[in-house]
Amino acid sequence: MLTALSMFYYICLRRRARSATRGELMNNRRAIESNRTLRINVELVQYAKEVLDFSSHYGSENSMSYTMWNLAGTPNVYPSSGDFTQTAVFRTYGTWWEVCPSARSRFTRTPSSFHSQDYVELAFDEQVYPTAIHVLETYHPGAVVRILACSASPYSQNVPSDVRWETLWSEPPTKVNSPQARQFTPSIKQINFPTNLIRLEVNSSLLDYYTELDAVILHGLRERPVLSLHTSAIDMNDLEDEEDEERDSCSVDCLNKQFSAAAFRDGANNGYFDKLPYELIQLILSHLTVPDLCRLSQTCKLLYQHCCDPLQYIHLSLQPYWARINDTALEHLQTRCILVQWLNLSWIGNRGSISSAAFSRFVRVCGSELVRLELSCGHFLNESCLEVIAETCLNLQELNLSSCDKLPPQAFNHIAKLCNLTRLVLYRTKVEQTALLSILNFCSELQHLSLGSCVMIEDYDTIASMIAAKCKKLRTLDLWRCKNITENGIAELASGCTLLEELDLGWCPTLQSSTGCFAKLARKLPNLQKLFLTANRSVCDSDIEELAANCTNLRQLDILGTRMVSPASLRKLLESCKDLSLLDVSFCSQIDNRVVLELNASFPNVFIKKSFTQ
Repeated sequence: MLTALSMFYYICLRRRARSATRGELMNNRRAIESNRTLRINVELVQYAKEVLDFSSHYGSENSMSYTMWNLAGTPNVYPSSGDFTQTAVFRTYGTWWEVCPSARSRFTRTPSSFHSQDYVELAFDEQVYPTAIHVLETYHPGAVVRILACSASPYSQNVPSDVRWETLWSEPPTKVNSPQARQFTPSIKQINFPTNLIRLEVNSSLLDYYTELDAVILHGLRERPVLSLHTSAIDMNDLEDEEDEERDSCSVDCLNKQFSAAAFRDGANNGYFDKLPYELIQLILSHLTVPDLCRLSQTCKLLYQHCCDPLQYIHLSLQPYWARINDTALEHLQTRCILVQWLNLSWIGNRGSISSAAFSRFVRVCGSELVRLELSCGHFLNESCLEVIAETCLNLQELNLSSCDKLPPQAFNHIAKLCNLTRLVLYRTKVEQTALLSILNFCSELQHLSLGSCVMIEDYDTIASMIAAKCKKLRTLDLWRCKNITENGIAELASGCTLLEELDLGWCPTLQSSTGCFAKLARKLPNLQKLFLTANRSVCDSDIEELAANCTNLRQLDILGTRMVSPASLRKLLESCKDLSLLDVSFCSQIDNRVVLELNASFPNVFIKKSFTQ
């Protein structure tokens, strides 16, 4: 019996060898010679060597607590569950950030398959063909929505001319009922190149609190695996998914090839489309995504004309296609984007796929009508890029440079020329005090300003004083983890920016309630809807009572970590602020789970968060 099976395997292997690649032939020969199973590669198990890039994190730039850097190496917490500082935590969770005053309008035409809100990229020692990926989630799991692999090694001196990103797994966000730790091991697809660069993309909108990740484990083979004879029957749904992905990939490539050509079959007419008004066809096409426009442009001359009409590109987001946008794509889009007003280029252009020169050419051609420009995590940007933006985009009102941490400090001086700015996001950038003072002096129309985790600013009191003097229209201000603002800066802000509706002072260690700074905020800023005093241990009952008396429009309050707030003052706040929807009292020593349950029963419309460490 064994002899017969051996002969059968031998015949099957010989047949497969006739059509195999050279690498597969070698693997088959080794399997035959050893008379063993097909899996002759030794599986390599690796933890992430380092974190290369990420879009946001909860922690400070100068520490390891709650930062993405905790994803490197072996687990620190797993299999324990709970809130631990040794994990990686993104900046936001839930939908609270979408309903606060600083929320931004969504771009239309975003494909329904794109769910990502944040990302982190991890490098591993050796390139392998992935066979499994384990994500160790220690608190509120379920945020990971996509896992990708890159063909370029971050440790190689030779960068490939065509850097490929392949999706290993993707699903919409899901609600996980338990906050407990788990090892997340999705079923990944095989790819035809080795990789040591993995990217996780997350969506935390369905979570009740911050997701916490501890480590990522990559399993893989050094040599390309041979398809096993014991492979189960192929699922037709898997084939359909792969075909959809290939079609999307091809359709984005049309930006480079098909969309730049006009080779169509000559037909007698365009059917009923010839009888439709031009405006009606434009309205119908306005519901299509960019890849759909690319595909449709190849059908006939009439639809090519419509698909190339600049009016179809008034609002354009290329973020969902970040992995496939390059210099050539930008070049072919230029003639169609001459009227673009909203442009989202977040996440694109990294690892050389977009050059600063190509971006500058695009902005010179298409930037004159720009009102909103999103460039989050645009690591191709340099000083000349910001100079071109400042010279060309004179109508610009919103500029997002979040996590553009590779921009040199001197580049930010050019932003001061954009006098019409109403929104400026500089989260996790290297903007320095001199440049920021110049921006504040000339951009007096600012209504939304984000300076979270800007570690190069030396004196936040001076910045606060300039904001108060020049930005009288300011409605939202993010000073998350600013390291040295004092009660003097807070007093200036409270007196000068009376229209403030949102203020984030989370993790500002130099503020003390005993100085009266929080009480003064409450009295001077009656329009406050969101106030974050995260991790300020000195917040006390008198501060909460001042908020209850003066800030009745309050919707979101974070007082995580305070030891001085009692249940009685919280009840007063909840009774006074009828619109309050989020109250974070995590690690508040006087607020135990029993109190939270009682308050939840009395105020069911308020999400009261009580986090703890097990």
